[in-house]
Amino acid sequence: MSKGTVWPCEWTEFKDTITGLPIKQLTNYMAHNFHLYFTNNGWYDNGSKLLFGSDRGNCTNLYSLNLINGEIIQLTDLDRNESKGIQGTYINPVKNEAYFTLNSVIISLNLDTYDEKEIFTLPEGYQFSNLSCTSDGKYLCFGLTEDLSKKIKSNLSGGYVGFEEMEEARPHCQIYLLSLETGVSSVVHEEKRWIGHVNASPTKPNLITFCHEGPWERVDHRIWVLNIETDEFWKLREGEPNQFAGHEYWHADGIHIGYHGFTDSLERKDGKFIGFAKFDNSECEDFDFPYQNMHIHSNDSTLIVGDGQQSSAYHGERYQDCIFLWRNTDHGMEGPRILCKHRASFQVQQIHVHPRLSPDGTKILFTSDQSGYGNVYLVDVPDFETLPKLVDGKLVKS
Repeated sequence: MSKGTVWPCEWTEFKDTITGLPIKQLTNYMAHNFHLYFTNNGWYDNGSKLLFGSDRGNCTNLYSLNLINGEIIQLTDLDRNESKGIQGTYINPVKNEAYFTLNSVIISLNLDTYDEKEIFTLPEGYQFSNLSCTSDGKYLCFGLTEDLSKKIKSNLSGGYVGFEEMEEARPHCQIYLLSLETGVSSVVHEEKRWIGHVNASPTKPNLITFCHEGPWERVDHRIWVLNIETDEFWKLREGEPNQFAGHEYWHADGIHIGYHGFTDSLERKDGKFIGFAKFDNSECEDFDFPYQNMHIHSNDSTLIVGDGQQSSAYHGERYQDCIFLWRNTDHGMEGPRILCKHRASFQVQQIHVHPRLSPDGTKILFTSDQSGYGNVYLVDVPDFETLPKLVDGKLVKS
């Protein structure tokens, strides 16, 4: 199998066992298939196509799925032994061009012609973090982490092996800015902290977020904002010392940032919360709830989707492996409501659920290995009131 190979539509559809909603399975191959990381929008060509990664052919490559007829096209032809960041692929917001890491270089991929070009080479002694593109499409921003592989045995994508050791080692990290027009790159931030999740605002080309990576309760602070024009950076949502927020993502407006977290405060309900803040900390709102999520996503503050892993208080409940929805109203945050079962194992990073709302907010995309292999699924967002509630670990139908 090679670049340009076409697969016919693999769609199947089934009804969820709890809600009865129709779930569309977009891929069906005896290998893992997965959508892009939850902070990265995989839709392009006016929402008619979707990027995803697949291990079909015994090698991880990037593919395009036509959402009108289901046709799949292979976009890359990579060697199985190459180190590649397919799940972290980022699409330029103003043109059909995508970027991913491959061994020691960043590759730009023309999504129309499939032409590839090396646009950046790693300096010696460093490893890539994730990629992001500024909202004007002019710059690629990304993190580099000091390579400590000879000192620390790690497998961060498979069980977070070495996660605590990496944080404790305080690797030297940098945030780079690469001009996509001139190829000139520069360091816009660096420190002796493990930096991850470099994400550009989808509307403000001067703003990016990054995190201090590691166990959330151990790092000095998780979520940071950086103005790449002034080099100023600051903590987002400092909160109280015993509150830990992360898995940050930009709302579609490019000025608010969503997150979820936990606290060891006895005053807060079961120690879990979801929330959002404006980039300059002029607004901040949190909502307590008793359920733990691996990741959440929303286009704004009104409708939030999470993968719904429950807290230990309800360990063993049959509703642990569900996708949940919350709705923000004048009376507070309503939910969770169950959208569907996902039954994912979270065994490796590629098959984390990573639920994400479509840009128009009408559909939810997620990955699950419920069939034994990772596959990509899509479900329409129904009327919130029609979904069953989960109250104290028990299902309450509307």
